[in-house]
Amino acid sequence: MDLQESVRNQTDVGLRITKHLFLTKAKEKNMVCSPLSIHVVLSMLAVATKGSNQHELLSFLKSKSTAELNSLSSNLAAILFARGSPRGGPCLSSANALLVDNSLPLKPSFKEIVDAFYKVVPKQADFQNKAEEIRTKFNLWAAKKTKGVIKEVLRPGEVDSFTRIIFANALYFKGAWDDDPFDNSKTKDYVFHLLNGGSNIKAPFMTSRNEQFIKAFDGFKVLKLPYKRGKDEQRSFCLCLFLPDEKDGLPALVERVCSEPGFLDRHIPHYHVDVGDFRIPKFKITSRFKVCDILNQLGLELPSSVEEMVESPLGEGPFNFKMRQVAVIEVNEEGTEAAAVTECDMGMCLYEPEPPVDFVADHPFLFLIREEMTGAVLFIGQLLNPLLD
Repeated sequence: MDLQESVRNQTDVGLRITKHLFLTKAKEKNMVCSPLSIHVVLSMLAVATKGSNQHELLSFLKSKSTAELNSLSSNLAAILFARGSPRGGPCLSSANALLVDNSLPLKPSFKEIVDAFYKVVPKQADFQNKAEEIRTKFNLWAAKKTKGVIKEVLRPGEVDSFTRIIFANALYFKGAWDDDPFDNSKTKDYVFHLLNGGSNIKAPFMTSRNEQFIKAFDGFKVLKLPYKRGKDEQRSFCLCLFLPDEKDGLPALVERVCSEPGFLDRHIPHYHVDVGDFRIPKFKITSRFKVCDILNQLGLELPSSVEEMVESPLGEGPFNFKMRQVAVIEVNEEGTEAAAVTECDMGMCLYEPEPPVDFVADHPFLFLIREEMTGAVLFIGQLLNPLLD
C-alpha cells in the first residue's frame, strides 16, 4: 500500500473517531483532538500484541499488517516532522514514550521495532514503589515536548502501584499565517450565534480585506488559511474552517464531513477569491477526554495482553487498558499553536474568477489542521462558543 492510500485510511479512522466524539460526548461543548496522535499510540499497541488482539486493532485501523503501520509511521514522520522552522515553516514535533514496569522483561525484537519505526527507547520504571514520582516525571516530559502548552496529562491517582505499562505520544504544532492577513488593531467584538438558539454572545473577531482561499458548496463554505512555508518546500500546512450555512447546521455538517469517503480532498479550496464581509473569531480550546470510551463505543476493545512486547506474562490476570488525550489549540492574529498528548496505560483544473464571497464565522463551525502534500489531518475540532476555553 502506498503512502497516500495509507494516509487516506488513517484519515478515515480519525474522522470516524471524531464523528462519534463530537456528536456524543462533545455535542454541547468546544472540542479539539488529534486523530494522528491517537493513531500513533494504537499502532505501537498493535506491534505489542498478537493473535485476535492484533487482528482487531489492525481491522479498526484499516491496515493489513503491523509492517504497514510501521511503514506509515516512519514515512509520515520523515515528511511531517522534518525541521521546518529553521527554513521559515511551521514548528512541528512529535515524540513517543514507553514506560515498562521493572517486573516485565522486554523482548529484543519489540525494542528493535519501536526504536526503528517509532523512535522510542522503552524505559524501565518502578510503578509498584514510585508511581507518583513516575506520574510527575511523565507530566514534565509532556510539558517539555509540547513547549509548555500541556502541563498535566496524568492527574493524581491515575498512575498507581498496579500500573505496568504506559504508551504515549506528544504532538506539537506552531505556525504563523502566510502573508500576515490579520491586523490586531482591526480585531473587534461582534455577535456569535450559539447552537440551538442559545443566547447570542459578543466575541473578538479577526478580519482582513485580503483575497482568501474560500469556496462555497451546497449548505456550507470552506475557508483555507495557509501557514508560512519559507524554504520548507516539502510540507504545506493550513487551517481549514467548515462553516455551515445554517446557524444550527454544525451537527449535520460533522456527520457529512466524517462519513463521506474522500470528503476533505474534494472540498478544500485551491484558488483565491475576493472577499466581502470576512470575519473569524479568535479562540482557544482545551480538551480532555477518555479515548478508550470512544473506542469501546465504536466496537474496539483494547487488548488484554501484550505477548509480542514482554518475555513473560504478568501473572496477575489480564491487563486493563485506559487511554486518554489532552489537546489544546489557540488561533489568533499571529497564527496557531496546538498540542496534544495521547496516553495509554495498562494496569492490572482551469480557474475562472468568482464573485466576492462573504465568510462570517459567527456561528458554530468545524476546523482542522491539515498537511496538504500527504493529506494528513493533525488536529480537528469544533467551536461552539469562542469565549469558553
